[in-house]
Amino acid sequence: MARVYVITGPSGVGKGTLIKLLLERIPELELSVSATTRPPRPGEQDGKSYHFLTPQQFARAAAAGDFVEHAEYSGRRYGTLRSELEKRTADGHPVVLEIELQGARQVAAALPDAIRIFIAPPSLEALRTRLIGRGTDPPEQIERRLAVAEQELAAAGEFSRVVVNDDLDRAIDELEACVRATLDG
Repeated sequence: MARVYVITGPSGVGKGTLIKLLLERIPELELSVSATTRPPRPGEQDGKSYHFLTPQQFARAAAAGDFVEHAEYSGRRYGTLRSELEKRTADGHPVVLEIELQGARQVAAALPDAIRIFIAPPSLEALRTRLIGRGTDPPEQIERRLAVAEQELAAAGEFSRVVVNDDLDRAIDELEACVRATLDG
């Protein structure tokens, strides 16, 4: 089976940006498209950005065992569909999972050979500034995300690699080096 990379970190830390750059630098990597119950943000497409499911659809899929991992995060549900992951790894493609901490822990239990990388902000205040600057969440949602982020940061030691996203160029170089070092091993 092809290598699986689990990349997690608090909301707003820049996981999506880093993963986009990583996929450009290492084109053989494929991004697993997660499922979520949150509504699409402007420009997001179903099946490409996420598989957007209703809470009822998500609950049925979870009950049927259709997820490798699934978790609730800030009042929304997220998960990796087993079919999505198996399709890509069966074809020999290394896969990147962009998932939340709860899901990363489930993947670690199910796939102990997965490479787990935690993306950390330089500080909680920097994360607050990023979340506000994103302009996608109301203030109460930002506060909930920051409260969750504090708990997530405490778990960074569970990961084989921690990349601090304080400088985008340095962070992507570090992330790429980590992936390249393990891609064939």
